[in-house]
Amino acid sequence: MLAETRAFNEELEQALALVPPVQDLPPEVTRRARRAGRGVFPAPVFLDNARTETARGVPVRIFEPPDSEGAYLHVHGGGWVFGGADMQDELLWELAQESRLTVVSVDYRLAPEHPYPAGPDDCEAAALWFLDRYEGRLTIGGESAGAHLAVLTLLRLRDRHGISPRTFAVANLVFGAFDLTGTPSCRLWGDRNLILSTPTVDWYADCFLPGMPDRERRSPEVSPLFADLHDLPPALFSCGTLDPLLDDSLFMEARWRAAGNEATLSLWEEGVHGFVFFPLELEIARRSNAEQTAFLRR
Repeated sequence: MLAETRAFNEELEQALALVPPVQDLPPEVTRRARRAGRGVFPAPVFLDNARTETARGVPVRIFEPPDSEGAYLHVHGGGWVFGGADMQDELLWELAQESRLTVVSVDYRLAPEHPYPAGPDDCEAAALWFLDRYEGRLTIGGESAGAHLAVLTLLRLRDRHGISPRTFAVANLVFGAFDLTGTPSCRLWGDRNLILSTPTVDWYADCFLPGMPDRERRSPEVSPLFADLHDLPPALFSCGTLDPLLDDSLFMEARWRAAGNEATLSLWEEGVHGFVFFPLELEIARRSNAEQTAFLRR
């Protein structure tokens, strides 16, 4: 399995060396390319069995299996700049069927056109709609920037609305960014491009938080690593060990447990940022996705 991961990483790094890094292109150029299936990520497949509704003014994409026993509020990744609720239909539909949960993916506004707090505001609004709409086993989570926004949503529900985050049975947090000033693994990573590099992460944060100094980026409302984390649901933190955001998961899992919550850390040897989106190529992606599904069902 490690040999397969290393071979994939080598091919990925070579492919990324042939294209400009995202920070050197206007965001709309990269968005069009990814939607058209150009680039290193698998081409999106748009499924007809999804439906779109409006959750307090925020579009959400919904996959409902026939045997649904609850719902999963999903927040997509993309550095707060890229991605969309319809960009991983196949994975979300598979998750919906195997977890027996209706998947509701939030199509929040993207930076830099809509910087902070637009994305968190949209996720908060969608979560309030979600809690009014669904019953049974309720869960929440996301990948990368989506994991960050999922945690901010839990904290906003608790602190602004008096809703216990444990209304959600679990939180599925996949290679999230929890300190937007940069944890040591991110600061020390350098220019090596394996989906993320230190300059790329800095660019994403600057798009999301334009002009915001580090002292403000460390506020709990922006970087949940610095928040009071009491009364949060059991969480699964998944990350590859070749991810610049590794320390974000390591530190957040430790603080989650220290605050009295249940937390599980799942590390995948030499997995890069975004590895779970490559299940056709990587055994670690298939195993991690299966683990996440089992966690959501438990």
